[in-house]
Amino acid sequence: MKILLQHLKKYRVETIFSTLFVAIMVVSQLWQPKLLQQVLDAIVKDKMDDISSIGILLIVIAVIGLIAGILNTILSAKIAQGVGADIRESSFRKVQSFSFSNIERFSTGNLVVRQTNDITQVQNLVMMSLQSLTRIPIMFIGSFILAMITLPALWWVIILLVVLVVLIVMLTFGAMGKHFAKIQMFLDKVNAIAKENLAGMRVVKSFVQEDNEIGRFSKTSDSLTHHTIRVGILFSVMIPAFMLVSNLAVVVSIYFVGDMVKDDPTVIGAIASFMNYLMQIMMAIIIGGMMTMMASRAFISLGRISEVLNTEPDITYDPDAKEEELTGSVEFKNVSFRYEGDDEDSLSDISFKVAPGEMIGVVGATGSGKSTLAQLIPRLYDPQEGEILIGGKDLKHLNKNTLRNTVSLVLQRAILFSGTISDNLRHGKRNASEQEMEHATAIAQAKEFIERQDKRYEAIVEERGNNYSGGQKQRLSISRGVIGNPKILILDDSTSALDAKSEKLVKEALGKELQDTTTFIIAQKNFFCHSS
Repeated sequence: MKILLQHLKKYRVETIFSTLFVAIMVVSQLWQPKLLQQVLDAIVKDKMDDISSIGILLIVIAVIGLIAGILNTILSAKIAQGVGADIRESSFRKVQSFSFSNIERFSTGNLVVRQTNDITQVQNLVMMSLQSLTRIPIMFIGSFILAMITLPALWWVIILLVVLVVLIVMLTFGAMGKHFAKIQMFLDKVNAIAKENLAGMRVVKSFVQEDNEIGRFSKTSDSLTHHTIRVGILFSVMIPAFMLVSNLAVVVSIYFVGDMVKDDPTVIGAIASFMNYLMQIMMAIIIGGMMTMMASRAFISLGRISEVLNTEPDITYDPDAKEEELTGSVEFKNVSFRYEGDDEDSLSDISFKVAPGEMIGVVGATGSGKSTLAQLIPRLYDPQEGEILIGGKDLKHLNKNTLRNTVSLVLQRAILFSGTISDNLRHGKRNASEQEMEHATAIAQAKEFIERQDKRYEAIVEERGNNYSGGQKQRLSISRGVIGNPKILILDDSTSALDAKSEKLVKEALGKELQDTTTFIIAQKNFFCHSS
């Protein structure tokens, strides 16, 4: 709730006016039944002048209430959308500061649901709160008092209506609450399965696993459907129950007012006003219950968002460290690293020193810790023991921009973003010129296929680079890695999709064009032994 209030402060003026318009709208709703009663009394007493004047006032009050309601809805929507956008941006900004281990702890699919569905639930809560939070108490208390004043003899009908409606709200909304947490959990699972399946569609089809994947998705989707239907069933029972109670209250009121009319005909006007107030009392309780239900779901979502926003990144940078230029030397001093949840170290007591400009090959079997070592150098993870030094300085004491400008990592899995080739290359250097792009792509042997395209560096890159082959994506990824002319370049098995000739050309270009760059080449095969 603290996070929500922090973001609402930005919209303090709009919130005040929204609340004021709600109050005006409710006062208008409470005033209209009394005016209607006066109209009916004037009809009974045959006072035509009073009917006209009261009728005009009734129309004016209704119009004022309508305008106030419209303005409240506009402001509520503006605030809700603004708060949702602010929280979404804060959440995304926070995720960008996470280390790999933070993201693995939440999972990608889980974070996507938190930034979409969960924030939508919070938006809905803000919208309904601004429309109903002030409205409910004023409407309930005002209608209750005015109903008592209108027909004091039927006070017990009002109490009975309130008790029955509150009882229905407690039973139905209490039963709904336990399903909302499960609905959000199964939304996470459905999202994760769909994301995995779409990303690995080639694997699914090549192993003819469509039926198994459909079964896995259907099982989770059916669980989500089950809990959603349970909520729907409770809703379908709740609304008729409310209508039954309200109609019974009206029937009972008319029955007992029948005897009163014989002695006082003006009671006819009072019963119409009384019934209006009964309906408003019931609506206040129903809206309050609906808001409670939405709030229970939104608070679950708010808690999930708060969990993201309150998570401290595992890796932080020294705020006092100044940006500087480093040499390309790398040194490991008794470094040990273990992934969270593992029983054994992936790397144990590793020590070595690399001079600037050297090219180092790291060859080993799968699971031997090659990629782990590669990811420690750009500080994607921190070791549990030992020190890692770049340019003679401990990574933990470096400015973030200094580290990113010094070290460039090219992963085995080439990840391209939707946009253009130039957009992707500028991830490596924000203000890269076309000449620098040509130089980088020439090193990575990507220039040839780029030059064949009509738009060259402005050629479209589809989602995940699906319009390029594996080898082309790797070459673009290598281009992105070298375009900033880093002091340290790490190729983590990033030539695995290249043919032997292209791989040899990349190696030769790296040795020739990046002579001052310290290069780590991670591979399962010997990168240096290709003769053709």
